[in-house]
Amino acid sequence: MGRPRSGDTDAPNHNYYRLTIYLPFMTVFKPAPRHEVSLGATPARMALLAGLGLALGVVGGLAAYLVVKLVALISNLALLHRVGFSLPSLSHYNPGPELIPVAVLGALIVVALSLWTPIIKGHGIPESLETIVLRESRIRPRVVIAKPLSAAIAMGTGGPFGAEGPIIVTGGSIGSLLGQILPVTAAERRILLATGAAAGMAGVFATPIAAVIMAFELLLFERSLRSLLPLSIACAVATEIHYLTLGAEPLFHAPGIHTPGGLQLPLFVVLGVAAGLLAVVINKGLFAWEGIFRGSRLPELWHPVAGALGFALVGLAVPGSLSVGYWAITDAVNGRFLAGAALALAGAKLLSWWIALASNTSGGTLAPIFLVASALGDAMGIGFAHLFPSLHIQPGAFALVAMGATFGASARALLTGGVFALEVTGAAHLVVPMLLCLGVAELVAGWMLPERIMTDKLVRRGFRVEFDTQVDPFRTAVAAQVMEPLVEVPEGDALPIVGPTSYLQDVLDCFLNTGAEKVVVIDGETPVGVLSRSALKDALARRLYENEPQPPTLHPGKAIGRLLQRFSTSEAAKEIAGDFPEGEVAE
Repeated sequence: MGRPRSGDTDAPNHNYYRLTIYLPFMTVFKPAPRHEVSLGATPARMALLAGLGLALGVVGGLAAYLVVKLVALISNLALLHRVGFSLPSLSHYNPGPELIPVAVLGALIVVALSLWTPIIKGHGIPESLETIVLRESRIRPRVVIAKPLSAAIAMGTGGPFGAEGPIIVTGGSIGSLLGQILPVTAAERRILLATGAAAGMAGVFATPIAAVIMAFELLLFERSLRSLLPLSIACAVATEIHYLTLGAEPLFHAPGIHTPGGLQLPLFVVLGVAAGLLAVVINKGLFAWEGIFRGSRLPELWHPVAGALGFALVGLAVPGSLSVGYWAITDAVNGRFLAGAALALAGAKLLSWWIALASNTSGGTLAPIFLVASALGDAMGIGFAHLFPSLHIQPGAFALVAMGATFGASARALLTGGVFALEVTGAAHLVVPMLLCLGVAELVAGWMLPERIMTDKLVRRGFRVEFDTQVDPFRTAVAAQVMEPLVEVPEGDALPIVGPTSYLQDVLDCFLNTGAEKVVVIDGETPVGVLSRSALKDALARRLYENEPQPPTLHPGKAIGRLLQRFSTSEAAKEIAGDFPEGEVAE
């Protein structure tokens, strides 16, 4: 029987049946009218970002694999004089005097690479933030090669660092390069940089959730679907590549740790106090060593060599302080240390890391802080077990929670530190004591630390970064960005002064509290600029009506209503705010 003709009235109407079956699905899944999904991104743009996230996940996962293997190869060659592509355990390593020339040679190579690409110096996050805030997330292509190579050489020759710093910069550089090749906005380029960095972190440690949180807490300055979509896809893909190439077991696997009972929770409060104090010590010690290097007469070019000499001498006394130290973290979270040995290792690692990182060489922060904190937590857990034998305390649980809380408080990235520690050990059941300890540690650290390891270097370079998501434009710019050059000191009785990195909120407070017409900007004891009421008004207007959200602001145009409500309490404040059209006031 042939196909029915259109004129056959008894023939089945296939088009009718197709419509009957598919019409409900077409109604649900038909393309929506053009609209914004997230911060100006249309569905088509979201699809593009998702595709770029997929690509960055593949590239970031492969780059992470190569970085890990490169660190392993150099570590085996330089320290153990053998060829190997697995990170070696240095638990039984006893170096001789030859360690010193090996470390110095590694530092000299890092110095040579830093002459080619200066951004490789440091642990990565401050440099990435500076690129995002000041250079529209544009990173030079050579960083993709120089950063992982320099960090691998530094770690492979004994440097007390971890792989997270170099892989974050490497992945971020790849994302930035992609954003420079393609026609994307500055905000989208920032998302690609953060996505590449997170994919690299997930590829090294198989911690996809912590990688996404890290990007939000430290790099993105926005909370949006347009950034979450590529991040989620990239971190999932990079983690799967880690499973296929490096194995599916957590890096610091701790299978024997049970959920602590309710009576143990007060002890985690004590641990939180200790973790917060340790975060203070970690930060202030690093800042002090950085000050020693800055104040020394040794040329800056030779600082990494002096740092290598320092960590090598510490490594001769305590070999466990050398290189990445992943084996020691694994031993600590599994309760394999004696209290005295744990504290000795923590002290040696902390000292060598202070010296090495303060010398401005290439390295990371997370793994060293994890090792120091886990050793301290293990020692405290051992002490608690002796004091309260009826509670059946496992020291490894205290080591695991301590490392997440200490890093979170040290970096002011609480969720990153806590979730990372849980993911990288496979101990998600410790989330309750982790959150408790994180909160207490941050209270202690926040009381004593005005700046943290991720921001102190930036403040010394003349600008501040605010990580809290907010829309107040008076806290998204500093005085140095909007001041007028100082030709002569303005005349007036006791003019108020502010610093160049003071928020515009501080300048506004000076106007409101003193009634002055001008504020002088002082750098140290030297006047460097001046701010008038009109200049502050113009700066506010510009930031309120920017089309592209700029870091560290979310969407400043929505803030006018809240600002005008604040200004309504003062005639002077109303004058500074200006007369905005009523229709433009956003609730």
